[in-house]
Amino acid sequence: MLIQNNTDPREGNPLSFENTEVAFRHTSNSDLNRAWWLFKLININFLVKIGPPITNFFLNIHLPIKGLIRATIFKQFCGGETIAECNGTISNLAQGGVGTILDYSVEGEDEEAVFDETCQEIISTINRANGDKSIPLTVFKVTGVGRFALLEKLDAKLPLSPAEQDEWKKVEQRVTLICKKAFDLGIPVMIDAEESWIQNTIDDLALAMMGVFNLKKPIVYNTYQMYRHDKLVSLTDDHHTAVGLGFILGAKLVRGAYMEKERKRAAEMGYPSPIQRTKQATDDDYNAALHYCVANIAGIAIVAGTHNEDSCRLLADLLDEYKVNHNHPHIYFSQLLGMSDNLSFNLANTQYNVAKYVPYGPVKAVLPYLFRRAQENTAIAGQMSRELSLITKEKQRRNN
Repeated sequence: MLIQNNTDPREGNPLSFENTEVAFRHTSNSDLNRAWWLFKLININFLVKIGPPITNFFLNIHLPIKGLIRATIFKQFCGGETIAECNGTISNLAQGGVGTILDYSVEGEDEEAVFDETCQEIISTINRANGDKSIPLTVFKVTGVGRFALLEKLDAKLPLSPAEQDEWKKVEQRVTLICKKAFDLGIPVMIDAEESWIQNTIDDLALAMMGVFNLKKPIVYNTYQMYRHDKLVSLTDDHHTAVGLGFILGAKLVRGAYMEKERKRAAEMGYPSPIQRTKQATDDDYNAALHYCVANIAGIAIVAGTHNEDSCRLLADLLDEYKVNHNHPHIYFSQLLGMSDNLSFNLANTQYNVAKYVPYGPVKAVLPYLFRRAQENTAIAGQMSRELSLITKEKQRRNN
């Protein structure tokens, strides 16, 4: 039976996303000014588009640009180059009641030795979280521990060669090793979503891990990208599977991160795009997923990964409607480090569970992640303007 929320719904929810004093209480004046200039630059689409090739060119010819990157975009959106370097960010977030999700964000590797190293690094994040309530969740991508082309072949249901079969067994072993470590230490681990043409294989793997490790509490979470028109059905189907097999479904709900790539590939290869026709359809499915999960919260644990204020407000209201504690262990809100602090810190200030993704890794290796995030967020109508307006409001408040 769910514990009733101590807040009487008739009194109204005190949550406000306009309180910049709470949102930026952890931010120094110099960091606030840096963020203001950075978001001004990101807001200029031209700079976001030309940034990656220019930056990579300077790095490849060994010009001293790393320090500039580290002091600006890297500092805004990353915790450091190593787990140890993230300690300051972890502590800073914790002071505002916000947890950390250490996200090893090195991308594009394709060698077995690197996959083994990445597996061990992910296990290191789980070990770092052990005994530290400031790190309530961990995360990894299957392509961090296995070759993309191999997953693609599995998704297409093509026969694997004997060597590829051995390779796939190693991927399964790495994923099992990570999930077993998470289970042993009681630290939930989320499996990130990826491109649609490898996602079925990831989904099957995630559900298999839940069937082993989620029997008593949510340990393994799969990710549902609601900008895909089939993912609301996937969520409900997976919940029915979980009920039938007696495990708790772990579900991270996001809108999605590969929209342009998905549409381009579908057009080039002549198959129907998996992407929703409109943003409204995505929003509707995302909010429907929140309704479904809260209505079934005894058997579903969710991480609402969103920068959308309406969806955050809806989830907060749903908890009151269903008389669910704000800090129920099956419900987390999540945003990215360096963005939407008005959501993260005001939610935490009202006793909701909140954790921010804190990417880390060598500066050059993390650049693809950083520029992709910048491009995604520039594409979201009003996102950068909203960030700028809130930072400006806080600067004015501090100057008065």
